[in-house]
Amino acid sequence: MTVGRRSFLAGAGAVGAAPLLAGTTAQAAADPAKKRKVKTGAQVLADSGWKALAGQKVGVFSNPTGILDDLSHIVDTMHASGKVNVVAVFGPEHGFRGSAQAGGSENDHVDPRTGIMVYDAYGANAAKLATLYQKSGVETVVFDIQDVGARFYTYIWSMYEAMVAAATTGKKFVVLDRPNPVGGSARGPMLKPGYTSGVGKEEIVQQHGMTVGELARLFNAEYLALDTGGPVVQDLKVIQVEGWKRDQLFAETGLPWVMPSPNMPTPDTALLYPGTCLFEATNFSEGRGTTRPFELIGAPYIDYRWAEALRTKNVPGIEFREAYFTPFISKNANVLCGGVQLHITDPHRVDPILAATHMMIEAKRLYPQFAWRAENPPGRWIDLLTGSDRFRTMFAAGAPAEEIVAAWQPETRAWNRRRAQYLLYKGAHR
Repeated sequence: MTVGRRSFLAGAGAVGAAPLLAGTTAQAAADPAKKRKVKTGAQVLADSGWKALAGQKVGVFSNPTGILDDLSHIVDTMHASGKVNVVAVFGPEHGFRGSAQAGGSENDHVDPRTGIMVYDAYGANAAKLATLYQKSGVETVVFDIQDVGARFYTYIWSMYEAMVAAATTGKKFVVLDRPNPVGGSARGPMLKPGYTSGVGKEEIVQQHGMTVGELARLFNAEYLALDTGGPVVQDLKVIQVEGWKRDQLFAETGLPWVMPSPNMPTPDTALLYPGTCLFEATNFSEGRGTTRPFELIGAPYIDYRWAEALRTKNVPGIEFREAYFTPFISKNANVLCGGVQLHITDPHRVDPILAATHMMIEAKRLYPQFAWRAENPPGRWIDLLTGSDRFRTMFAAGAPAEEIVAAWQPETRAWNRRRAQYLLYKGAHR
């Protein structure tokens, strides 16, 4: 998986840390869940006594983010309750318990805590998943994973394949929805035919602005029939988030942040990731192997000039600081890199794709060593991440950042019109 920092981390770090306030009981202050105004789909279902799953053989797609308000995992709680018959768990990239790095997963195994069979679903296509559904006896498939709002974050495509398999085998499909941590704004280019891959299987924009529940509705209505030759999920249920508004960022929800993957440490990572992940396609370090992946960006040949140039661009919501770091894994491992740290000054104004475009243009202008990562053909990964060869060709032709970003605005507007009928959450938080 390709896979930050908020300048204020109140939503993630302050939960449970505040002193007792006048008019609050000690019990309420000691129980952060009682003060949360946003309730995940998983918590809504748990509060109902898991009624929607009663009497069914259930298979769960999840990872460490599938938690309830008390931080227990839904699979552990379902199993312990005796009210849900969980017959299988399906682990995505990084694994069910989250023990694997990017591009890795956990092999098939019996979960030592619950005794439930866990199947490795990372990279599994619908045909393999259909076989696993039949083998395990699953009747209802439950999906509960925290997404981060970018097309190339692979969990949404695990859900897509799981839905195709459910459609072809006649299984029920339940999505336990969670907030989109970067809010409901859509940005970036549309994936074009010929550029589908494991980091983008269907035509959605780079920062899609939808929850997984909303995406499931769109997938079922527009894409599944094309992949299955006709069948769609006949019984699709989305257990909605309560109290979440479309423009609400994760740090404003009061919910605890659990890393969806090893290189997604904070809500800030999610805010920057739809843009700075593009550096995966270069010979730069995107910060993997540091404490600030996708916020620290650099290479061994970068010096102070890059930060100075970027500060003149007045990128909304972001300031650039000259920084030096040594990644311990991935590209440029154990090599001192110069570069920048992106500091978020106004999270609601951040346009990470615009920021990354400025960063790449200035890096190419200043440093002849800048290059796409070694692969055949050269530049293929940036094409897959951006959804076509347009970004790469405009970049090579010397187009300014504003012109590159303007090129996909009609696609983003069309996406906003198209997705409107599938949206479940309205209103403004602020």
